[in-house]
Amino acid sequence: MVASALTAAGFRTGLFTSPHLHVINERIRVGSELVSDEELVVLLERIRPEIEAVNKAATYGKLTTFEILTALGFCHFEQKQVDFQVIEVGLGGRLDATNVVEPEVCVITSISLEHTDVLGNTLAEIAGEKAGIIKPGCPVVSSPQVEEVERVFTTVCQDKGAELVRVGSDVTWHNPRLESDRQLFRVDGRLGSYELSIPLLGKYQLDNAACAVAALELLEEQNPQITAESITKGLASVRWEGRLQVLNRRPLVVVDGAHNADSARKLKQSLEQYFEFDRAILIIGFSADKNVANIITELVPLFNEVIVTRSIHPRAMATAPIAAEFVRQGIAVRETDDISIALPLALEVAGEKDLICVTGSLFVVAGAIEQAPILNLSV
Repeated sequence: MVASALTAAGFRTGLFTSPHLHVINERIRVGSELVSDEELVVLLERIRPEIEAVNKAATYGKLTTFEILTALGFCHFEQKQVDFQVIEVGLGGRLDATNVVEPEVCVITSISLEHTDVLGNTLAEIAGEKAGIIKPGCPVVSSPQVEEVERVFTTVCQDKGAELVRVGSDVTWHNPRLESDRQLFRVDGRLGSYELSIPLLGKYQLDNAACAVAALELLEEQNPQITAESITKGLASVRWEGRLQVLNRRPLVVVDGAHNADSARKLKQSLEQYFEFDRAILIIGFSADKNVANIITELVPLFNEVIVTRSIHPRAMATAPIAAEFVRQGIAVRETDDISIALPLALEVAGEKDLICVTGSLFVVAGAIEQAPILNLSV
């Protein structure tokens, strides 16, 4: 959202995100243009000596793929002479490869229990890792947080002399309504009010939009080129696949990359809030490091039928432990080895007014999206 608004304001804007859905080039883009294969090859050759030198010394171990991709992103943005870089943290914050930047503004979205093996077992511990991106004097925008997370961010911002802008109090959204596949609503910021329209569904996207507005207002103070008009235009044209995305109407096919208990809860709420359907069929597969029990607990009350599957990603979890957890919770399932089998199977049994929801992993979602044209799915 921020990158789209900066582009609409006329800035050359680099965007670094992870993971990718279909091709690795998605992670590094300038405006709407993905880094090309040829550019990636040239960039990699450029930094190869540095990679080899660091790996040879191995002071902190050898470089990870993500660390190398982060360096490639920075080099690409340098070559393209971008005005702004919008950098998404990979994991956590404090020790993340992206955390070498000195940002103009930091944004921290909703904190939930995720990657507990790395970030900590409590929300406060995870918040402490996330707060590691906060730099002295750098303003911070935060989504609505539970109290223990809020306390962490408040303390860190006070210690660092960083202004904290809270969505939900300092910046708020109002009067949401649905119009076709768009959400219309008003955001009351600190510098003005904005009548916004976004082609993204889910209540959490309203919080995200308010975060984007808060961040853009902070940037606007030094960059008058950012206006209410560019913010409105940028958010109206934002594109983001795999998040409560409708692939087909009859039957309804919705894909969403929910991969922890909190996002599964929000997915269930969104499906009930935004769509009408008779029966609901769940297609689900996970990456190997997920706590499947908690996610399944959130989802099972909504679905009449479950198909367990897996993506082609090497980190995909086998179907057996997922199926066993559904059985433990009293739900019979069907197992398939691949999303390319699971989606046609669901379409065979779905009525015109039924819902098929694909979730659990962005890689499973990507597989469903890639199949949509093959199966003649259309909105």
